[in-house]
Amino acid sequence: MAGFYTLDTLPALQHAPAGTRVLLRGDLNVPMRDGKVSDATRIERLAPTILELADRGCRVVVMSHFDRPKGKVVPEMSLKLLLEPLKAALGGRDVVFAEDCLGRTAQAVIDALAPGGIALLENLRFHPGEEANDASFVKALAALGDIFVNDAFSAAHRAHASTEGLAHVLPAAAGRLMQAELEALDAALGNPARPVAAIVGGAKVSTKIEVLTHLVDRVDQLIIGGAMANTFLHALGTDVGASLCERDMAPTAREVMARADEAGCKIILPSDVVIAAKFEANAACSTVPVAAVPTDKMILDVGEATAAALADNLRDCRTLLWNGPLGAFEIKPFDAGTNIVAQAAARLTREGKLVSIAGGGDTVAALTAAGAIDDFTYVSTAGGAFLEWMEGKTLPGVAALER
Repeated sequence: MAGFYTLDTLPALQHAPAGTRVLLRGDLNVPMRDGKVSDATRIERLAPTILELADRGCRVVVMSHFDRPKGKVVPEMSLKLLLEPLKAALGGRDVVFAEDCLGRTAQAVIDALAPGGIALLENLRFHPGEEANDASFVKALAALGDIFVNDAFSAAHRAHASTEGLAHVLPAAAGRLMQAELEALDAALGNPARPVAAIVGGAKVSTKIEVLTHLVDRVDQLIIGGAMANTFLHALGTDVGASLCERDMAPTAREVMARADEAGCKIILPSDVVIAAKFEANAACSTVPVAAVPTDKMILDVGEATAAALADNLRDCRTLLWNGPLGAFEIKPFDAGTNIVAQAAARLTREGKLVSIAGGGDTVAALTAAGAIDDFTYVSTAGGAFLEWMEGKTLPGVAALER
């Protein structure tokens, strides 16, 4: 991977003696419900890097934040809660827990590890120096290891001690998950197979202005869905009835469309929509052309004709970047449009005709519900970092890894 060292190319790792201490930054900030992990995806995706390093004979020291303790010790935010889920993801391997993430406590646990041993340090954010990227905190962390591996792309938009600072004081490489994320993002926008289509959905244009303005210069087609599409339709003079719509963002929507015209990017909006009087499960609904939305009804999904056209349109694309659902997918029947397009993208990906990259919490949930997520080329576990990358921003945790 050009520009970054990986586990295969970092010189310090290639010649590392048994027992080399590797500080591995993961993202174990997983959702919890009733004291148990409700979604272990991030833990499971970190496991391959941990196992590879351990199998090489390294002493693997896993670091992460968990929730927002704001520099104070908060027992219910202890990473000790994740010790058993981490062991399970590692196939039952033993993991030793350190009650602090630095100092004598952490040092004693690491010193006691045999080659191939694994330790989990306490929540980095129990110390204010983590989020402040404090030089003395970075130095204290660095004293615990010989090599730094960052496998937390989802935290790469933060310039914290363990995501950015350590990369400047220890030999540094991207872990397998970070490597996969960066290669997928390069395939989506860095050096993509064309034509490139982007689907951007969600509720508000105001939260994705920078995403839209960045994408129109880089993709061939920009498909706008969700309630965001209502704002664009309104900006074009279409009556969207009682739909969720940021009417004050109409000038911004017109600016995006004008910029797209200049860049040669085709913006695609719904031609027909599913409407209802209420947003509730199995509500009475109907499909109408976008020009025929009654004043007392709201748009809750793209229509069948729009979904079919989008699915057909993907046949001529080679790369798809997806962030945000096309409709209110959480409640049936307003998931239909997203499901049709997601399943078409999945089918084309299976056939080797499309590179499909997706990210964002709602997107992951929507693709999972559509039964399409396993067939996408890559689905990012990152939230804020994925969005900031789509906005064209430099991610401190990634920039720090550049050779």
